[in-house]
Amino acid sequence: MNGPGIDYEAVFNALPGAVALLTTDLVYVDANEVFLSLSGRTREQVIGRYLFDVFPENPDDPDATGMRNLQASLRRVLATGERDVMAPQRYDVEDPDRPGEWAERYWSPVNSPVRGPDGAVALLLHRVEEVTELIRAGGTPIGDDRAQVLEAELVSRARELQEVNERLREANAREREVALHLQEAMLPALRPLGRHRAAVRYRPATGSLNVCGDWYDLVDLPDRNRTALAVGDVVGHGLRAAGVMGQLRSALSAASHVAAGPAEALEVLGLYARAVEGAESTTAVSVFIDWSSNTLTYSSAGHPPPALCRPDGTLTFLDQATDPPLGARPEHAARPQAQTAFTDGSALVLYTDGLVERRHEDIDTGLHRLADSLSRHRGSDPEALADALLADLIPPAGVTDDTALLILRL
Repeated sequence: MNGPGIDYEAVFNALPGAVALLTTDLVYVDANEVFLSLSGRTREQVIGRYLFDVFPENPDDPDATGMRNLQASLRRVLATGERDVMAPQRYDVEDPDRPGEWAERYWSPVNSPVRGPDGAVALLLHRVEEVTELIRAGGTPIGDDRAQVLEAELVSRARELQEVNERLREANAREREVALHLQEAMLPALRPLGRHRAAVRYRPATGSLNVCGDWYDLVDLPDRNRTALAVGDVVGHGLRAAGVMGQLRSALSAASHVAAGPAEALEVLGLYARAVEGAESTTAVSVFIDWSSNTLTYSSAGHPPPALCRPDGTLTFLDQATDPPLGARPEHAARPQAQTAFTDGSALVLYTDGLVERRHEDIDTGLHRLADSLSRHRGSDPEALADALLADLIPPAGVTDDTALLILRL
């Protein structure tokens, strides 16, 4: 159990495996006793030093790839925020007492992200297990022909596994790129709304396949005095999520043209979603703007509440008409809607949860961040306001969920 009485430093040092903590610049900040013993280094020789200064590549081995593979793995963890399991690697270690003398060593590394309060990768956890004896057939003398054959076979299999992992990563990267292109093609271009200025943004999750489920939409309704805005978030990722997103966005746009209000539009979308595989638990929010009466009518299907910031800085979250996500109820039921007045010059902000949600953090913390940023930048043009919100709320390293953002100056 987690608790204030646990000495995590003692736990770290007592771990039976060899583990070390690295900064994002690959500098050691800590290493447990097993790691130091296994590597033949003292704490003073490791802590505060760059990883590859402590453990350089063997210059006498022209085929050495251990350093390059390890560096690539650590960079992947930084870029994706996901754990990376490496195939066994040959990585020779220099004798600290005999410079120039290298011991042939084999390792099985696993690299994992350690996230900070903002959800970004703050540290890297490097766990390593030595498999030299396994590679050498359980200690059989290396001169034995059978041992040499087994060693060569194991090394060959390790390299094959490394190549397979690389091909899988390349395939995932290609799928991500295709999904992003599809997402971009299906999201609508921003259309003029008379004197009302708007801005839209889509930010994919950083280095992850967890992309392409978010959408935004903005349409003028047939009576010319109303405009409908919507954002939504499909559960899932990749090409499948992009396809589902395209279907639901189009369906909600069509329903908004004939519905009496946002609740009815979401009811129609919910019925349609039952026939679309992968649409279950999608969240969405719809806002109808009546320009003649200066009112907003809204309804939410399990989605984070839109924010209305008035010219004086007063901010209201539109959270009085929230219902479960699409397909969450076993039977159809009417959805609620609520109405509020707005002042000319107010800013209306719709967004998906990637803007405000962070791991290990209450959603209210993210909403407070959004309210503070929106209040400070409320006078900005929608384009500048969108950039300011993203800069304030999305960490430089990115987040693990994609983000859609729609801003309209009322």
